[in-house]
Amino acid sequence: MSTTKISIVIPVYNEQRAVRETIETVKKVMKGKSYEIIAVNDGSRDSSGQVLDTIKGITVIHNPYNLGYGASLKKGILASKGEWILITDADGTYPVKDIPKLLQFTDRYDMVVGARTGRHVKIPFIRKPAKMIINTLANLLAGRRIPDVNSGFRVFKKDLAMRFFHLFPQRFSFTITITLAALTNEYTVKYIPINYYSRVGSSSIHPIKDFIGFTTLIIRMMSLFKPMLVYSLLSVALVLFAIAIFIYSSLVLERLLDVTIVIVLLSAMQTFIFGMLAEIVAKERNKRT
Repeated sequence: MSTTKISIVIPVYNEQRAVRETIETVKKVMKGKSYEIIAVNDGSRDSSGQVLDTIKGITVIHNPYNLGYGASLKKGILASKGEWILITDADGTYPVKDIPKLLQFTDRYDMVVGARTGRHVKIPFIRKPAKMIINTLANLLAGRRIPDVNSGFRVFKKDLAMRFFHLFPQRFSFTITITLAALTNEYTVKYIPINYYSRVGSSSIHPIKDFIGFTTLIIRMMSLFKPMLVYSLLSVALVLFAIAIFIYSSLVLERLLDVTIVIVLLSAMQTFIFGMLAEIVAKERNKRT
């Protein structure tokens, strides 16, 4: 990686207290390497923009108003000149001093992720139940255990990001999208345990709203990359519903609702066939992407 340029994209939103230290630490750990730092000020309402303008040796993009985490990353990626993109937050939560730990694996993997599974991990308790559900759905889609599906501290090939660029959302689901896109399309991903600290300043994440958004995104990703999985689950649910009708009508109503059961079972079969067709279409589409 000594001769390969690395573009470090840092989205910034109301991070006046931590952004300078974050960027200066990045400069120290990247000394001697070929790199650029692109900070995207996402319409901050504090003095983050002014702080960024005083930091030498970086490229600053100012969004006129808040566009979202994903939108800021996309702007930074489009402006980047490196073969590899490294992203991190500006709030002091990620250990940017561990950047070399990620870079040492780039010769063998398409993406290296800092998984928040280290000895010191400060994730707010209110986020943990939602995170567990999201991880379960993501594991189901990927067909493997994902240590950290939405870590914002990772390095990946720019070509990988550009292939799925049209899928990246504007808000907080960029990291989930690129994780699932990579794992369901035979890209290699390495996870490195890292610590995760309490943020400097207040968070802009809305637990309930963003949980719904994350869950919707994963279901969408399932329909894009593994539609057979979605339709199979629906088909199984319909079969179980038919069995429940059979038991209820036989034991409680004492008359078999045979027509209803047949209709539900036919719907299950039709759903399964639709899933097979959707899987074929998805594979052909992914080949052309």
